Amino acid sequence: MRAELALAFLLAAVAPASAHVTLAQPSAKAGSHSVVTFRIGHGCADSPTTALRIEIPDSVASANPQPKPGWTLTIDHAAQRASAITWSGGSLPADEFDEFAVMMKLPADAGTVTFPATQTCAKGVEHWSEPKGSTHPAPALTLTPGSDMQDSMPGMDMSKH
Repeated sequence: MRAELALAFLLAAVAPASAHVTLAQPSAKAGSHSVVTFRIGHGCADSPTTALRIEIPDSVASANPQPKPGWTLTIDHAAQRASAITWSGGSLPADEFDEFAVMMKLPADAGTVTFPATQTCAKGVEHWSEPKGSTHPAPALTLTPGSDMQDSMPGMDMSKH
């Protein structure tokens, strides 16, 4: 019984960090066009999320965000490509979740691509940019072997675009 209480206390202590900026689908085909969906699980310190910034690694050839009603979309560019995408001006209550989607042309090689994220809330900021297993891990997408002609969006032929 004492061990169960200790475990419950430990889990309660780390629970606020357990729901952070994650990916709805943690893997995609390398070299594909894929919709990568970032999920916010809760606000910061019980306050609503008011902005989300996603850093786009150099290895991602293109990134086209999906607009969200009630949010302002800003795209930063570097060397003719999107380098960061920010949704701001909205208000996502601390006890609710939402998803923010970006269509990307993913790197051709299998491996892992990380997307450092900054979640801004009415009270505070959370930086999700650390390695996997830490308290503030960056969202990470595992790229499985694929080819340029494969596509992660069923029913959509991106070779014509």
